[in-house]
Amino acid sequence: MTQPFSLSDIRTWDRTHVWHSFTQMAEYEPWLIERGEGNWLIDDQGRRFLDGVSSLWCNIHGHNHPHINRAIEEQLHRIAHVTSLGMGNSTTATLAHRLLQHSPSSLLHVFFSSDGASAVEVALKLAFQYWRQCDQPQPQRSLFLALGQAYHGDTLGSVSVGGVSRFHAMFDPLLFDVVRGPCPDSYRVPPAFEARQATAGTNSDASYEAALASHYLAQYEMLLEEHTDRIAAIIAEPLIQGAAGMVMHPRGFLRGLRELADRFGTLLIVDEIATGFGRTGTLWACQQEDVQPDLLCAGKGLSGGYLPISATLTSNKIWQAFLGPYEQSRSFFHGHTFGGNPLAAAAALANLELFETTHILESVPSKAALLKQLLEPLRNHPHVGDVRQRGLIAAVEMVADKRNKIGYPWEQRRGVIACRRAIDEGVWLRPLGNVLILMPPLTITEEELQLLVKSIELGITAATGV
Repeated sequence: MTQPFSLSDIRTWDRTHVWHSFTQMAEYEPWLIERGEGNWLIDDQGRRFLDGVSSLWCNIHGHNHPHINRAIEEQLHRIAHVTSLGMGNSTTATLAHRLLQHSPSSLLHVFFSSDGASAVEVALKLAFQYWRQCDQPQPQRSLFLALGQAYHGDTLGSVSVGGVSRFHAMFDPLLFDVVRGPCPDSYRVPPAFEARQATAGTNSDASYEAALASHYLAQYEMLLEEHTDRIAAIIAEPLIQGAAGMVMHPRGFLRGLRELADRFGTLLIVDEIATGFGRTGTLWACQQEDVQPDLLCAGKGLSGGYLPISATLTSNKIWQAFLGPYEQSRSFFHGHTFGGNPLAAAAALANLELFETTHILESVPSKAALLKQLLEPLRNHPHVGDVRQRGLIAAVEMVADKRNKIGYPWEQRRGVIACRRAIDEGVWLRPLGNVLILMPPLTITEEELQLLVKSIELGITAATGV
C-alpha cells in the first residue's frame, strides 16, 4: 500500500517540480489550494479565501457545485474519452446543439478544443483556409487585422495576433506578420482627440463615447483601405481587453468593426474567452451591440470553470467552404486528442443548464450596480487613475501621477503588494501590473462584494502609502 506523503514533501515538489505559469520560480512560495466551497477557496492550512478573480476568470457558479459535480460523475460512469476524429458521442453533440441555441444566430457549427488559445488558433486557421476554398477564392487574403495590446493566448498563432509586449516581445522572431490598429482605450485616449473634444465640447458621456469610437474606427478604416484585399479577418476581444488591463472600449466600437468587416468583405472573429458566459451582463459580450460574428471563440467559463474545454463557433458560410469529395482535400486538418472530451462536455452542459434554471444572468445587473456603488469612492483616491467596469468585470488602476495618467514602474510591483494585503483580509486577487482586477463568480453575494472591495481599498493603501 502506498504510504501517504507529508505536506512538507508535497510543498517541496510544488516548488521544485511544478513549473507554474506566469510565475518567477526563483521567488515562488508554495500555496496549495485543497478544496473549494461556493465562492471560496480553502488551502492546506484550512484558511479560507474569497475567489475574487474566479480562478483565472473561469469559475461561474462557484466551486464544488453539486449540479456540475453530478453531471461529471454520471458521464464518468458512461465513458470518459471519445476522440473527435471520425466519431462522436451524444454528450458532445448535445452540447454543440445547446451552445448554438444560446449564441448569435449567425453561428451554426462548433469545433471543440481544450483551451482558449487553441480555440483562437482554430479560428485563425479556419479563416485562412476559408479564403482558399470558398466559391470565389481569394488566396491573397493572408493577413489578420488585430487590436493594439490584444491578448488571445500563448500559442504562436494566438501570440502573433496578440500585442502585449511584456508577454510577447521575446517571441517576435517566431511570429507571423499582422496588421495592427490602435488599442481602443477609453481611459488613455489620444491627446489629439482630447484636444478636439475640448474645443468642440460634448453634450453627454454618450456623445463623447460615440466620438471616441468613431475616432478609433477611422484608423481601422484606413488600415482596411490600405490592405483592402489582403485581410483574412479582423480579430477582437469584444468590449473589454483583458490582459491589457481590462481596457474598456468605447460603446459602438465593436458594432463599427462589424460594419467595416462587411464593407471590406472580410471576416470578424470575436474572442469571448474571457468575456463570455455572463461576465458583462449578457451571455456573450457581442450581444450588447447586436453583433453577429463570423467566428466566436469560447473557453474559460464554458464548463463553468471545471474542466478544460473550448469551442470555436462559426457560420454556415465558412462550414460550406470545407465540404467536398475526399480527394479534394478540403477537410480541416486540425484536431487535438481531447477536443470535445465528453467529461468536459458534460460539465459544460450542466453549466448551461444552471444558466437556464437559476436565472443567474438576471442577477448580474443588480450585483454590478452594487459593485459600482462600492467602488465609486475610490475614484477620489490620489493614486487611483481609473475605475472601470462592465457587468461583473471591474478594474482599479493605480497611478503614480493621476493628472498625467502615469503608472508606477512595473518593477515596483505595486499590484502585487496590494493583492498580498488583500490575502490578509481573506480575499484572493491577481493583478495585471498596476491594475487590480475584480472578476468574481456570478454567484457572489452582496456581503462578499463588500469584502472584495474592502480588500481592494486596503490593498491600495498598502501599495501607495495613502
